[in-house]
Amino acid sequence: MDHRHSLHAAKQAPADAQAHAAGTSLNRLAFTATAHCLSGCAIGEVLGLVIGTALGWSTAPTIVLAVALAFFFGYAFTIIPLLRAGLAFGAVLKLALAADTVSVTIMEIVDNAIMLVIPGAMDAGLDSLLFWGSLAFALLVAGAAAFPVNRWLIARGKGHAVIHERHHH
Repeated sequence: MDHRHSLHAAKQAPADAQAHAAGTSLNRLAFTATAHCLSGCAIGEVLGLVIGTALGWSTAPTIVLAVALAFFFGYAFTIIPLLRAGLAFGAVLKLALAADTVSVTIMEIVDNAIMLVIPGAMDAGLDSLLFWGSLAFALLVAGAAAFPVNRWLIARGKGHAVIHERHHH
């Protein structure tokens, strides 16, 4: 392969080139990014659904709380390590928004849609297998839905690729 072709390939897929240089595949980077976002999303989602359900809230306010907490924890999982690495809060906030917004948005849309279409899932109590089984299934499908988008973004130097340029977590 000539030098111009390899430069062209690196420009077309900067994260892929970085991944290969670091010995990590694009799929592995996308999986790690998806798992990272899913972790924050899941904590917020579970906490929101548990709080809303325990307080006897209706579906709409429970979902609003769950989504807000999912974004909070999703961003926090990115922000905290970058702040510990010494980056300024303004820069860290921009990086977190760029890295996590699309992924968490996809996960929240998919997760909540599934919870809404499974009969009785949102009304099931916290001691119900229906509630926890539906939530686990919804989160797994949400992660699977976000993976190809995260992979596509990382391959183009977007999404979690902006975090990997600054700090490996």
